[in-house]
Amino acid sequence: MSANRKKLMLPAAMSQAGWDAAEARDDIQTLRFDDLMPEAAFRAMLAEADAILLWGRAFSAADIAAAPLLKAVARIGVGYDAVDVAALSARNIPLLIAGTANSMTVAEHAIYFMMHLAKRGFDQHAFVRDGKWREKFDAPIVDLYGKTVLIIGFGKIGTRVAARLEAMEMTILVHDPYVAPDAIRARGGIPAPDLEAALARADFVTIHCPKTPGTIGLINAARLACMKKTAFLINTARGGIIDEPALYAALASGALAGAGLDVFVHEPIEPENRLPHLPNVITAPHMAGVTLESKDRMGVTAVRNALSVLDGRTNSENVINKDVLA
Repeated sequence: MSANRKKLMLPAAMSQAGWDAAEARDDIQTLRFDDLMPEAAFRAMLAEADAILLWGRAFSAADIAAAPLLKAVARIGVGYDAVDVAALSARNIPLLIAGTANSMTVAEHAIYFMMHLAKRGFDQHAFVRDGKWREKFDAPIVDLYGKTVLIIGFGKIGTRVAARLEAMEMTILVHDPYVAPDAIRARGGIPAPDLEAALARADFVTIHCPKTPGTIGLINAARLACMKKTAFLINTARGGIIDEPALYAALASGALAGAGLDVFVHEPIEPENRLPHLPNVITAPHMAGVTLESKDRMGVTAVRNALSVLDGRTNSENVINKDVLA
C-alpha cells in the first residue's frame, strides 16, 4: 500500500458501487462525509482532501478556499448550479459531471410524468380504490399518439426523450438555440426557434435545459399564456426555470391542464408552496435522475472522473470549466 495515498472525500449517500470503485485503489484513502455535517467539520476535512465528490451539498468559494490541496471536484449527477465554478477555475481545478450516467433515467421520468398526466393516473386509481366506477368518464384521458411535444433543451437528456417519443408517433418540436437545425432534424425533431410559437402548438412541453441566468424564469406568465388550456408542462431540469407563482395561477384557473414537477425553486419546498396540493399536478422530490441503476452508474462515473484528474489523464469530455484544461 502506498505510503502517500491521495485523499478522496466521498458522500455517505453515494452508492456502494461508487465506494467499491474508489476503495479498489490501494493508493487512495477515502474520507466519508455527510451532506448535512456542520460546516466547520466539513471544511476541516476539506483541508486534507485531494479531490471531492458532491451529491446534495452545495460547494462555495469559501469551501474551495478551505481546500489548499484540492485538484478535482466531481458531481454525482449532471447539474452544477450549486457549485461555484468561477472559484474553481480561478484555482485551475476542473469540475466534472457524470456525463450520460443518468440521462436515460431522467428521460424515462419525464415520459412517466407525461403518461401519468395524460392517463389521469391519480384519478383512475381513486375510482377503483373508492368504488366509483360510474365516475370513470368524469376524468377523460388522452393519447400521446398524434400529439405534439415541445422539448426545450436538446442535450444528453432531451435527445433521449425525443428518441423515445418518436417511437410513440408524436410530432417533436425542439427549441434549443445552441443546437444546429440539421442536428435536430437528424434526430427526428423539428427546429422551433420561436419559443412562443412552439408553446402555442404543443400538447406537452418538457424542459431539459440547464439552469443559467438566461433560463431562470424562462417559462413565465406570458409564455404560460401562450400554451393551450389542454396542454401539460413537465420540468425535470431545475427549479427556477418555471415561474412557480405564475404556474400555480395557470393550473388553478384551468388555463393549463396539468404539470409534472420534479424540481422546485426551494428544496425541500416551503410550506406556502401549494403546487403539490393541486389535483392536476404530480410531483417528485428531485428524484427524476435517481434509480438503483443510475445511482451505481453515477457513483462509478464520478469516482472515475476524480481519479482521472489525480492520475494525470483528466477525462476532458466530462469537464464543465474547460478553460482549466489549457
